Amino acid sequence: MGHAHTHESLDRFVPPVVRRNMWIVVGVCAVAVVLGLILLWPSGDSDRLDPLGLEGDPVRATVTSVEEVPCSFDPLLACTLIEGTVAEGERRGEAFSLEQPLGSTISGGDGILVEIQELADGTQQVVFYDFQRGTPMLLLVVLFVAAIVVLGRWRGVGALAGLAMSLIVIVVFALPALLDGSNAVAVALVTAGVIAFVALFLAHGVGLATAAALLSTFASLAVTGLLAWVFLAASNFTGFGDENVGYLDALGSQIDPRGLLLAGIVIGSLGVLDDVTVTQVSAVWELKRAAPSAGFSELYGRALRIGRDHISSTVNTLFLAYAGASLPLLLLFSEAGQSVTSVATREIVAVEIVRALVGSIGLVASVPISTALAAKVLASITVPSDEHSPTNTEPGSADPAGAPSTPPPAPTARPDRPSD
Repeated sequence: MGHAHTHESLDRFVPPVVRRNMWIVVGVCAVAVVLGLILLWPSGDSDRLDPLGLEGDPVRATVTSVEEVPCSFDPLLACTLIEGTVAEGERRGEAFSLEQPLGSTISGGDGILVEIQELADGTQQVVFYDFQRGTPMLLLVVLFVAAIVVLGRWRGVGALAGLAMSLIVIVVFALPALLDGSNAVAVALVTAGVIAFVALFLAHGVGLATAAALLSTFASLAVTGLLAWVFLAASNFTGFGDENVGYLDALGSQIDPRGLLLAGIVIGSLGVLDDVTVTQVSAVWELKRAAPSAGFSELYGRALRIGRDHISSTVNTLFLAYAGASLPLLLLFSEAGQSVTSVATREIVAVEIVRALVGSIGLVASVPISTALAAKVLASITVPSDEHSPTNTEPGSADPAGAPSTPPPAPTARPDRPSD
Protein backbone atom coordinates (compact mmCIF):
# COMPACT_ATOMS: atom_id res chain seq x y z
CA MET A 1 0.00 0.00 0.00
CA GLY A 2 3.01 2.30 -0.52
CA HIS A 3 1.25 4.45 -3.12
CA ALA A 4 -1.67 5.08 -0.79
CA HIS A 5 0.68 6.36 1.92
CA THR A 6 2.44 8.58 -0.61
CA HIS A 7 -0.79 10.14 -1.81
CA GLU A 8 -2.18 10.61 1.68
CA SER A 9 1.01 12.38 2.80
CA LEU A 10 0.56 14.98 0.04
CA ASP A 11 -3.18 15.29 0.62
CA ARG A 12 -2.48 16.90 4.00
CA PHE A 13 -0.88 19.92 2.33
CA VAL A 14 -3.62 20.61 -0.21
CA PRO A 15 -5.52 23.80 0.73
CA PRO A 16 -8.81 23.05 2.53
CA VAL A 17 -10.85 24.93 -0.07
CA VAL A 18 -9.42 22.74 -2.87
CA ARG A 19 -10.10 19.55 -0.92
CA ARG A 20 -13.63 20.68 -0.12
CA ASN A 21 -14.41 21.58 -3.74
CA MET A 22 -13.05 18.25 -4.99
CA TRP A 23 -15.16 16.22 -2.59
CA ILE A 24 -18.24 18.35 -3.32
CA VAL A 25 -17.97 17.51 -7.02
CA VAL A 26 -17.39 13.82 -6.20
CA GLY A 27 -20.43 13.93 -3.91
CA VAL A 28 -22.60 15.46 -6.64
CA CYS A 29 -21.52 12.70 -9.03
CA ALA A 30 -22.29 10.07 -6.38
CA VAL A 31 -25.78 11.51 -5.81
CA ALA A 32 -26.44 11.53 -9.56
CA VAL A 33 -25.36 7.89 -9.86
CA VAL A 34 -27.53 6.82 -6.90
CA LEU A 35 -30.55 8.68 -8.32
CA GLY A 36 -29.95 6.97 -11.66
CA LEU A 37 -29.88 3.58 -9.94
CA ILE A 38 -33.16 4.32 -8.18
CA LEU A 39 -34.94 5.60 -11.29
CA LEU A 40 -33.68 2.89 -13.63
CA TRP A 41 -33.74 -0.06 -11.24
CA PRO A 42 -35.44 -2.97 -13.08
CA SER A 43 -38.91 -3.95 -11.96
CA GLY A 44 -38.41 -7.62 -12.76
CA ASP A 45 -41.92 -7.86 -14.23
CA SER A 46 -40.96 -8.28 -17.88
CA ASP A 47 -41.50 -11.66 -19.52
CA ARG A 48 -38.35 -13.57 -20.39
CA LEU A 49 -38.26 -15.54 -23.63
CA ASP A 50 -35.59 -17.98 -24.73
CA PRO A 51 -34.94 -17.56 -28.47
CA LEU A 52 -31.78 -19.68 -28.45
CA GLY A 53 -33.11 -22.52 -26.36
CA LEU A 54 -30.73 -21.80 -23.51
CA GLU A 55 -33.20 -22.58 -20.74
CA GLY A 56 -32.90 -26.34 -21.11
CA ASP A 57 -31.93 -28.56 -18.22
CA PRO A 58 -28.67 -30.16 -19.34
CA VAL A 59 -26.98 -32.83 -17.25
CA ARG A 60 -23.34 -33.87 -17.10
CA ALA A 61 -22.33 -37.02 -18.89
CA THR A 62 -19.21 -38.97 -19.81
CA VAL A 63 -18.51 -40.26 -23.32
CA THR A 64 -17.59 -43.97 -23.36
CA SER A 65 -17.20 -44.63 -27.08
CA VAL A 66 -17.24 -42.87 -30.45
CA GLU A 67 -17.62 -44.64 -33.81
CA GLU A 68 -18.62 -43.91 -37.38
CA VAL A 69 -21.96 -45.46 -38.44
CA PRO A 70 -24.63 -44.93 -41.13
CA CYS A 71 -27.01 -42.13 -40.12
CA SER A 72 -30.36 -43.30 -38.77
CA PHE A 73 -32.27 -40.80 -40.89
CA ASP A 74 -30.36 -41.67 -44.11
CA PRO A 75 -28.24 -44.85 -44.27
CA LEU A 76 -26.38 -43.47 -47.29
CA LEU A 77 -24.80 -40.80 -45.09
CA ALA A 78 -22.22 -41.34 -42.36
CA CYS A 79 -22.64 -40.01 -38.83
CA THR A 80 -20.72 -40.20 -35.57
CA LEU A 81 -22.41 -42.40 -32.95
CA ILE A 82 -21.62 -41.27 -29.44
CA GLU A 83 -22.31 -43.51 -26.47
CA GLY A 84 -21.99 -42.49 -22.84
CA THR A 85 -23.44 -42.53 -19.35
CA VAL A 86 -25.23 -39.82 -17.38
CA ALA A 87 -23.08 -38.59 -14.49
CA GLU A 88 -25.63 -36.79 -12.31
CA GLY A 89 -29.28 -36.40 -11.42
CA GLU A 90 -32.07 -38.96 -11.30
CA ARG A 91 -30.69 -40.76 -14.37
CA ARG A 92 -27.17 -41.08 -12.98
CA GLY A 93 -25.50 -44.18 -14.45
CA GLU A 94 -27.98 -44.57 -17.33
CA ALA A 95 -26.48 -45.30 -20.74
CA PHE A 96 -27.42 -43.23 -23.79
CA SER A 97 -26.47 -42.81 -27.43
CA LEU A 98 -26.79 -39.91 -29.82
CA GLU A 99 -25.75 -39.04 -33.35
CA GLN A 100 -23.56 -36.14 -34.40
CA PRO A 101 -22.40 -35.02 -37.85
CA LEU A 102 -19.30 -36.72 -39.18
CA GLY A 103 -16.15 -34.91 -38.07
CA SER A 104 -17.42 -34.11 -34.59
CA THR A 105 -14.65 -33.17 -32.15
CA ILE A 106 -16.15 -35.31 -29.37
CA SER A 107 -13.89 -38.19 -28.34
CA GLY A 108 -13.97 -41.01 -25.79
CA GLY A 109 -13.60 -39.90 -22.18
CA ASP A 110 -14.81 -36.35 -22.83
CA GLY A 111 -17.11 -34.72 -20.33
CA ILE A 112 -20.16 -33.31 -22.10
CA LEU A 113 -23.56 -31.85 -21.32
CA VAL A 114 -26.65 -33.53 -22.76
CA GLU A 115 -30.33 -32.69 -22.65
CA ILE A 116 -32.77 -35.55 -22.24
CA GLN A 117 -36.09 -34.69 -23.90
CA GLU A 118 -39.36 -36.56 -23.34
CA LEU A 119 -41.17 -37.02 -26.67
CA ALA A 120 -44.94 -37.23 -27.17
CA ASP A 121 -44.83 -40.99 -27.85
CA GLY A 122 -43.23 -41.63 -24.45
CA THR A 123 -39.71 -42.19 -25.79
CA GLN A 124 -36.64 -40.18 -24.88
CA GLN A 125 -34.32 -38.23 -27.11
CA VAL A 126 -30.80 -37.32 -25.99
CA VAL A 127 -29.37 -34.14 -27.51
CA PHE A 128 -25.79 -32.93 -27.27
CA TYR A 129 -25.81 -29.57 -25.45
CA ASP A 130 -22.16 -28.53 -24.96
CA PHE A 131 -18.82 -29.59 -23.54
CA GLN A 132 -18.08 -29.44 -19.81
CA ARG A 133 -15.67 -26.56 -19.28
CA GLY A 134 -15.98 -26.04 -15.55
CA THR A 135 -12.60 -27.48 -14.50
CA PRO A 136 -10.32 -25.60 -16.95
CA MET A 137 -12.28 -22.38 -16.44
CA LEU A 138 -11.98 -22.70 -12.67
CA LEU A 139 -8.24 -23.36 -12.97
CA LEU A 140 -7.83 -20.27 -15.13
CA VAL A 141 -9.72 -18.15 -12.59
CA VAL A 142 -7.51 -19.48 -9.77
CA LEU A 143 -4.35 -18.64 -11.76
CA PHE A 144 -5.70 -15.15 -12.50
CA VAL A 145 -6.53 -14.45 -8.85
CA ALA A 146 -3.17 -15.83 -7.68
CA ALA A 147 -1.24 -13.68 -10.15
CA ILE A 148 -3.10 -10.51 -9.11
CA VAL A 149 -2.72 -11.17 -5.38
CA VAL A 150 0.95 -12.22 -5.55
CA LEU A 151 1.99 -9.15 -7.52
CA GLY A 152 -0.49 -6.59 -6.21
CA ARG A 153 -0.86 -7.85 -2.62
CA TRP A 154 -3.52 -5.83 -0.79
CA ARG A 155 -3.92 -3.49 -3.74
CA GLY A 156 -4.51 -6.57 -5.90
CA VAL A 157 -7.16 -7.79 -3.47
CA GLY A 158 -8.87 -4.41 -3.78
CA ALA A 159 -8.72 -4.65 -7.58
CA LEU A 160 -10.31 -8.11 -7.50
CA ALA A 161 -13.05 -6.83 -5.20
CA GLY A 162 -13.69 -3.99 -7.64
CA LEU A 163 -13.85 -6.44 -10.54
CA ALA A 164 -16.34 -8.62 -8.67
CA MET A 165 -18.53 -5.60 -7.90
CA SER A 166 -18.38 -4.52 -11.55
CA LEU A 167 -19.66 -7.91 -12.67
CA ILE A 168 -22.41 -7.79 -10.04
CA VAL A 169 -23.52 -4.34 -11.21
CA ILE A 170 -23.71 -5.49 -14.84
CA VAL A 171 -25.58 -8.72 -14.04
CA VAL A 172 -27.91 -7.40 -11.33
CA PHE A 173 -28.63 -3.92 -12.70
CA ALA A 174 -27.53 -3.25 -16.28
CA LEU A 175 -28.83 -6.35 -18.07
CA PRO A 176 -32.25 -6.49 -16.33
CA ALA A 177 -32.70 -2.72 -16.81
CA LEU A 178 -32.01 -3.04 -20.54
CA LEU A 179 -34.45 -5.94 -20.81
CA ASP A 180 -37.06 -3.83 -19.01
CA GLY A 181 -36.84 -1.30 -21.85
CA SER A 182 -34.97 1.46 -20.00
CA ASN A 183 -32.97 3.94 -22.06
CA ALA A 184 -29.77 2.13 -23.02
CA VAL A 185 -27.56 5.22 -22.86
CA ALA A 186 -28.84 6.19 -19.40
CA VAL A 187 -28.31 2.64 -18.15
CA ALA A 188 -24.77 2.63 -19.55
CA LEU A 189 -23.89 5.95 -17.90
CA VAL A 190 -25.22 4.87 -14.51
CA THR A 191 -23.50 1.49 -14.81
CA ALA A 192 -20.21 3.16 -15.72
CA GLY A 193 -20.60 5.56 -12.79
CA VAL A 194 -21.16 2.79 -10.26
CA ILE A 195 -18.28 0.73 -11.63
CA ALA A 196 -15.92 3.71 -11.61
CA PHE A 197 -16.75 4.61 -8.00
CA VAL A 198 -16.44 1.05 -6.72
CA ALA A 199 -13.42 -0.05 -8.75
CA LEU A 200 -11.30 3.06 -8.16
CA PHE A 201 -11.95 3.51 -4.45
CA LEU A 202 -11.61 -0.20 -3.69
CA ALA A 203 -8.39 -0.60 -5.66
CA HIS A 204 -6.69 2.71 -4.83
CA GLY A 205 -8.16 3.84 -1.54
CA VAL A 206 -10.02 7.00 -0.56
CA GLY A 207 -7.96 10.12 -1.21
CA LEU A 208 -7.60 13.17 -3.41
CA ALA A 209 -5.57 11.24 -5.98
CA THR A 210 -8.39 8.73 -6.43
CA ALA A 211 -10.95 11.55 -6.52
CA ALA A 212 -8.95 13.30 -9.26
CA ALA A 213 -8.72 10.05 -11.24
CA LEU A 214 -12.47 9.50 -10.83
CA LEU A 215 -13.43 12.98 -12.05
CA SER A 216 -10.98 12.69 -14.95
CA THR A 217 -12.52 9.34 -15.90
CA PHE A 218 -16.01 10.86 -15.92
CA ALA A 219 -14.87 13.80 -18.07
CA SER A 220 -13.09 11.49 -20.54
CA LEU A 221 -16.10 9.20 -20.63
CA ALA A 222 -18.30 12.18 -21.51
CA VAL A 223 -15.98 13.00 -24.44
CA THR A 224 -16.08 9.38 -25.61
CA GLY A 225 -19.86 9.14 -25.32
CA LEU A 226 -20.42 12.43 -27.17
CA LEU A 227 -18.14 11.43 -30.04
CA ALA A 228 -19.77 8.01 -30.27
CA TRP A 229 -23.25 9.56 -30.39
CA VAL A 230 -22.25 12.04 -33.12
CA PHE A 231 -20.55 9.55 -35.41
CA LEU A 232 -23.06 6.74 -34.93
CA ALA A 233 -25.79 9.16 -36.00
CA ALA A 234 -23.74 10.68 -38.84
CA SER A 235 -22.85 7.23 -40.22
CA ASN A 236 -26.47 6.04 -40.09
CA PHE A 237 -25.75 2.95 -38.05
CA THR A 238 -28.87 0.91 -37.38
CA GLY A 239 -27.44 -1.20 -34.56
CA PHE A 240 -28.37 -4.44 -36.36
CA GLY A 241 -24.80 -5.30 -37.35
CA ASP A 242 -24.76 -7.83 -34.51
CA GLU A 243 -27.05 -10.79 -35.18
CA ASN A 244 -27.87 -11.02 -31.46
CA VAL A 245 -29.63 -7.66 -31.72
CA GLY A 246 -31.73 -9.18 -34.48
CA TYR A 247 -32.84 -11.95 -32.10
CA LEU A 248 -33.88 -9.35 -29.53
CA ASP A 249 -35.81 -7.37 -32.13
CA ALA A 250 -37.58 -10.50 -33.41
CA LEU A 251 -38.85 -11.13 -29.89
CA GLY A 252 -40.46 -7.71 -29.77
CA SER A 253 -37.89 -6.28 -27.36
CA GLN A 254 -38.19 -2.57 -26.61
CA ILE A 255 -34.42 -2.07 -26.69
CA ASP A 256 -33.19 0.68 -29.05
CA PRO A 257 -30.51 -1.01 -31.19
CA ARG A 258 -28.55 2.20 -31.76
CA GLY A 259 -28.75 3.11 -28.08
CA LEU A 260 -27.54 -0.39 -27.19
CA LEU A 261 -24.57 0.08 -29.51
CA LEU A 262 -23.71 3.40 -27.87
CA ALA A 263 -24.06 1.87 -24.42
CA GLY A 264 -21.61 -0.87 -25.36
CA ILE A 265 -19.04 1.70 -26.47
CA VAL A 266 -19.38 3.68 -23.23
CA ILE A 267 -19.03 0.67 -20.92
CA GLY A 268 -16.28 -0.87 -23.06
CA SER A 269 -14.19 2.32 -22.92
CA LEU A 270 -14.38 2.63 -19.15
CA GLY A 271 -11.82 -0.04 -18.30
CA VAL A 272 -9.06 1.51 -20.37
CA LEU A 273 -9.92 5.08 -19.39
CA ASP A 274 -9.58 4.53 -15.65
CA ASP A 275 -6.24 2.82 -16.22
CA VAL A 276 -4.87 5.90 -18.01
CA THR A 277 -6.32 8.43 -15.56
CA VAL A 278 -4.99 6.58 -12.51
CA THR A 279 -1.54 6.34 -14.11
CA GLN A 280 -1.44 10.05 -14.95
CA VAL A 281 -2.65 11.20 -11.55
CA SER A 282 -0.13 8.94 -9.81
CA ALA A 283 2.62 10.33 -12.05
CA VAL A 284 1.76 13.91 -11.05
CA TRP A 285 1.68 12.96 -7.35
CA GLU A 286 5.11 11.32 -7.57
CA LEU A 287 6.58 14.22 -9.54
CA LYS A 288 5.40 16.62 -6.86
CA ARG A 289 7.07 14.56 -4.18
CA ALA A 290 10.32 14.49 -6.16
CA ALA A 291 10.17 18.22 -6.97
CA PRO A 292 8.14 19.96 -4.22
CA SER A 293 8.73 23.42 -5.72
CA ALA A 294 7.34 22.45 -9.14
CA GLY A 295 4.41 24.55 -10.31
CA PHE A 296 1.54 23.76 -12.63
CA SER A 297 3.46 24.12 -15.91
CA GLU A 298 6.34 21.91 -14.82
CA LEU A 299 4.11 19.21 -13.36
CA TYR A 300 1.83 19.25 -16.38
CA GLY A 301 4.68 19.14 -18.91
CA ARG A 302 6.60 16.33 -17.22
CA ALA A 303 3.51 14.17 -16.62
CA LEU A 304 2.30 14.76 -20.17
CA ARG A 305 5.53 13.27 -21.51
CA ILE A 306 4.84 10.16 -19.43
CA GLY A 307 1.29 10.07 -20.79
CA ARG A 308 2.49 10.15 -24.40
CA ASP A 309 4.47 6.95 -23.87
CA HIS A 310 1.48 5.31 -22.18
CA ILE A 311 -0.97 6.35 -24.91
CA SER A 312 1.16 5.02 -27.78
CA SER A 313 1.06 1.49 -26.37
CA THR A 314 -2.51 1.62 -25.06
CA VAL A 315 -4.03 2.74 -28.38
CA ASN A 316 -2.18 -0.05 -30.18
CA THR A 317 -3.50 -2.54 -27.63
CA LEU A 318 -7.06 -1.27 -28.14
CA PHE A 319 -6.91 -1.62 -31.92
CA LEU A 320 -5.37 -5.08 -31.78
CA ALA A 321 -8.06 -6.22 -29.35
CA TYR A 322 -10.82 -5.16 -31.75
CA ALA A 323 -8.98 -6.58 -34.77
CA GLY A 324 -8.49 -9.91 -33.02
CA ALA A 325 -12.17 -10.12 -32.11
CA SER A 326 -13.17 -9.39 -35.72
CA LEU A 327 -10.59 -11.67 -37.36
CA PRO A 328 -13.04 -14.39 -38.55
CA LEU A 329 -15.29 -11.73 -40.05
CA LEU A 330 -12.38 -10.02 -41.80
CA LEU A 331 -11.26 -13.37 -43.22
CA LEU A 332 -14.77 -13.98 -44.53
CA PHE A 333 -14.82 -10.68 -46.42
CA SER A 334 -11.27 -11.25 -47.66
CA GLU A 335 -12.25 -14.68 -49.01
CA ALA A 336 -15.15 -13.04 -50.83
CA GLY A 337 -12.66 -10.84 -52.69
CA GLN A 338 -14.12 -7.51 -51.51
CA SER A 339 -12.00 -4.36 -51.44
CA VAL A 340 -10.75 -2.83 -48.20
CA THR A 341 -12.97 0.23 -48.71
CA SER A 342 -16.04 -1.90 -49.27
CA VAL A 343 -15.36 -4.01 -46.20
CA ALA A 344 -14.55 -1.03 -43.96
CA THR A 345 -17.85 0.70 -44.72
CA ARG A 346 -20.07 -2.32 -44.11
CA GLU A 347 -21.91 -1.76 -40.83
CA ILE A 348 -20.75 -4.96 -39.18
CA VAL A 349 -17.10 -3.88 -39.68
CA ALA A 350 -17.56 -0.10 -39.55
CA VAL A 351 -19.06 -0.41 -36.06
CA GLU A 352 -15.82 -1.92 -34.77
CA ILE A 353 -13.77 0.77 -36.52
CA VAL A 354 -15.86 3.53 -34.95
CA ARG A 355 -15.66 1.79 -31.58
CA ALA A 356 -11.85 1.63 -31.78
CA LEU A 357 -11.39 5.18 -33.07
CA VAL A 358 -13.79 6.78 -30.61
CA GLY A 359 -12.27 4.82 -27.73
CA SER A 360 -8.78 5.89 -28.80
CA ILE A 361 -9.76 9.55 -28.98
CA GLY A 362 -11.25 9.27 -25.51
CA LEU A 363 -7.97 7.76 -24.30
CA VAL A 364 -5.96 10.58 -25.82
CA ALA A 365 -8.28 13.15 -24.23
CA SER A 366 -7.98 11.50 -20.82
CA VAL A 367 -4.24 12.23 -20.63
CA PRO A 368 -4.38 16.06 -20.66
CA ILE A 369 -7.62 16.08 -18.64
CA SER A 370 -6.30 13.94 -15.78
CA THR A 371 -2.84 15.54 -15.89
CA ALA A 372 -4.24 19.07 -15.77
CA LEU A 373 -6.61 18.31 -12.90
CA ALA A 374 -3.94 16.60 -10.79
CA ALA A 375 -1.38 19.34 -11.52
CA LYS A 376 -3.90 22.04 -10.62
CA VAL A 377 -4.63 20.38 -7.27
CA LEU A 378 -0.95 20.06 -6.32
CA ALA A 379 0.55 23.15 -7.98
CA SER A 380 -0.01 25.59 -5.13
CA ILE A 381 0.92 23.40 -2.17
CA THR A 382 4.15 23.63 -0.23
CA VAL A 383 5.69 20.40 1.03
CA PRO A 384 8.01 20.59 4.04
CA SER A 385 11.53 19.38 3.36
CA ASP A 386 11.16 16.34 5.62
CA GLU A 387 8.08 15.15 3.67
CA HIS A 388 9.30 15.08 0.09
CA SER A 389 12.12 12.55 0.24
CA PRO A 390 11.34 9.87 -2.37
CA THR A 391 11.75 7.16 0.23
CA ASN A 392 10.29 9.15 3.13
CA THR A 393 13.12 7.91 5.31
CA GLU A 394 13.74 8.77 8.92
CA PRO A 395 17.14 9.81 10.28
CA GLY A 396 19.33 6.78 10.62
CA SER A 397 17.23 4.61 8.27
CA ALA A 398 18.62 2.98 5.18
CA ASP A 399 18.15 4.40 1.69
CA PRO A 400 17.35 2.12 -1.28
CA ALA A 401 21.03 1.39 -1.81
CA GLY A 402 21.40 0.18 1.74
CA ALA A 403 23.46 3.10 3.07
CA PRO A 404 22.18 5.19 5.98
CA SER A 405 20.38 8.30 4.71
CA THR A 406 21.54 10.25 7.76
CA PRO A 407 24.41 9.02 9.87
CA PRO A 408 23.46 8.32 13.45
CA PRO A 409 24.76 10.84 15.97
CA ALA A 410 28.21 10.10 17.33
CA PRO A 411 28.23 8.78 20.90
CA THR A 412 29.03 11.39 23.51
CA ALA A 413 32.36 10.74 25.18
CA ARG A 414 32.00 10.17 28.87
CA PRO A 415 34.57 11.90 31.14
CA ASP A 416 37.18 9.61 32.59
CA ARG A 417 36.55 8.62 36.12
CA PRO A 418 38.93 10.39 38.47
CA SER A 419 41.66 8.17 39.72
CA ASP A 420 41.74 7.39 43.27
